[in-house]
Order: sequence, then structure tokens, then C-alpha cells
Amino acid sequence: MKLTVKFKILPSKEQEQYLEQTLNEYINTVNNIVQIMINGHTKLTSKDIKANLPSAVKNQAIRDARSVYRKYKKTDKLPILKKPVCIWNNQNYKINDYLSFPVFINGKSKRIKAKAILTDYQKQQLNNKLGTLRITKKSGKWIAQVAIEIPEKQSSGKKIIGVDLGLKVPAVAVTSNGKTKFFGNGRQNKYIRRKYKTLRQKLGKAKKLKKIKQIADKEQRWMKDQDHKISRQIVNFAVENNVSVIRMENLTNIRNTARTSRKNKKNLHTWSFYRLAKFIEYKANLEGIKVEYVNPEYTSQKCPHCGTLTKARDRRYVCKSCGYITHRDRLGAINIMKAPVVDGVAQSDSLPALGSIRPA
Repeated sequence: MKLTVKFKILPSKEQEQYLEQTLNEYINTVNNIVQIMINGHTKLTSKDIKANLPSAVKNQAIRDARSVYRKYKKTDKLPILKKPVCIWNNQNYKINDYLSFPVFINGKSKRIKAKAILTDYQKQQLNNKLGTLRITKKSGKWIAQVAIEIPEKQSSGKKIIGVDLGLKVPAVAVTSNGKTKFFGNGRQNKYIRRKYKTLRQKLGKAKKLKKIKQIADKEQRWMKDQDHKISRQIVNFAVENNVSVIRMENLTNIRNTARTSRKNKKNLHTWSFYRLAKFIEYKANLEGIKVEYVNPEYTSQKCPHCGTLTKARDRRYVCKSCGYITHRDRLGAINIMKAPVVDGVAQSDSLPALGSIRPA
């Protein structure tokens, strides 16, 4: 499985100048090579390329240019790359507490070393097979991205869980034998969003635009961290319960299908269901657990015992036909687990109708 480890680096002011020159030179070189290929010269080596870049980096630029050229051949539209970036292959950089890689200095290829800001988890990930290194600059910060390849595990489990995502309850998981777990704190999330919204309004009146952006970035980091924690807890729950498949709603039209009150709909844009689902998916894949997406139609209304459609009142679901009672979000997770997947492969109808519980 291919992943990317993303982290900050702290170059000196002198190194920043070399980096900026290298990134701009690289992107200009790729654009120039694409134009050469369009003119009919497709078999190129680093000796054919005139650029202030190390030879190995020229070769990487040729590979990137070929990719752009192939897209041009398919669409007949020439994309011009504008964002400064540079890419090194895995033979041309070293990483531990520092990131070491070659740049062009005074007409010669020389290595520079920049401090790498890595978590213990990222250091552990970098023990896997390394791919390309990509460096960019975003909001004044230098960002390194290292591609890695992690061997996938094979799950020996046979159970399925359905996972329902929401606002008041960020996530609920139910296994095929009825075990249920709630994840996250919806009230805390709502409080944090309200807190940052109030701060932005105050700063807006004071016309402190730079501070508003900093606050927005801080809020996004907090939300992303919550998604990481919840996704890790869900996958751990799946592993502990010998699960081989996780089922979630197809999130293509999440803004229209999310089961929220009218009051909460305005919060949908601030919480990324899609991001949380993708975090669950990649963490599950690392454990050898398959992720499937299902049609969300009627998952919040269909009784798993008799199939009758009944609308829930607040957080409590009571079937108007057979009297089945459960938490509304738990009902969603049960029906997601039993629903047909998006690609048309139907889930077995032999899954048991899970027992009632009183709302939490």
C-alpha cells in the first residue's frame, strides 16, 4: 500500500534561497521538457537538458514531463505547471532527524541538510520502503512529502461492521453479531466550532485578516486531529472484533443525505465526513480490512426486524410496526452493514436482525 509521510523542514535562510531557486528551476524545466516532447523529441536524457539542477533531479524532471506529455496526448490540452516544487528519487536523499538532499550551488551539485520535524509515528513509517521526496512551500512553511510503500496485512476475521457518521454522534459502529460502540464527542466538536466562529467574527470586526487565517488553520488542524483519533479507534475496534469488512455510506451526496436537523445543516461544511471516511479506509487497509461503500437510502428509517420505514424522533428510533427500539445512529450503522454496496454486489440478507437497545 502506498502512503505519503508529510512533515515540515526548517532550512536556514541561506538554504531557503537555494531551495526557492531549485523549486522554480525544476518546474520551469518540466514545462520546457514538455514543449520539447510536443515538438517531436521524446527520447531525452539528463545530458540533453540545460538546467541548474543535479543530474538525478533532471532525470526526475524528465519522468514528470513524460507524465504531463501523456495527459496532453490524451486531452490535446497543454497543462502549464505553475506551483514551485521539486522532486528527488529515493537514491538522492537521506532522512533521520535531518533531511539531506542535493541542490545546485554555484554551478555544482551539493547536499544541504535541513532539520526535519517528525513525530515518532512518522519516524516509524519511514522505516518502510521509501519512494520519491517532494518539497513545496505553503504559507511560508517548507513542506516535505515522502512516498512510502507499506506491506498490507491479511485480515483473518469474518465479521462485518457498519459505521454511521454524523454530527451529534461523530461515529457509531455495529458488528454483525450486534456489538456496538460510539466514537467521538459531538457536543465538544460543536463547542469548538462555535468558539472559533466567535473568534473569527471578533477579529473580522477588528479587520485582523491575518489572524483570522491563523485561527481558521488552527481549527482545521484540530478537526483533522479528531478525525485521525476517531478513525484509529474505529479500526482498532474492528481489529479487536475480528472484522474483515467495514461498511460506510457512499458520501458522494453527503450534504443532501446526512441525517441532521435543520439547525445542524449549517455545520456540514465545517466537518469533513469525506475526510474521516478516507482516514478510516486507509487505516483499515493497513490492517488488511476491506472497506465498502453502500447506498445510504432509508438507512435512518428502515426497521432491521420488519423492514417498515419509520422516522426517528430525536435520537430514539421506535418502529411503528413491530416496536423495535434503538438509538437512531445505531440503526443507521445496522442498516449500512446490511445494505447493498455501491458497485452492486449485494450484502447477504442472512445477517441477523440485531436486538433492541434503549437509547444511550
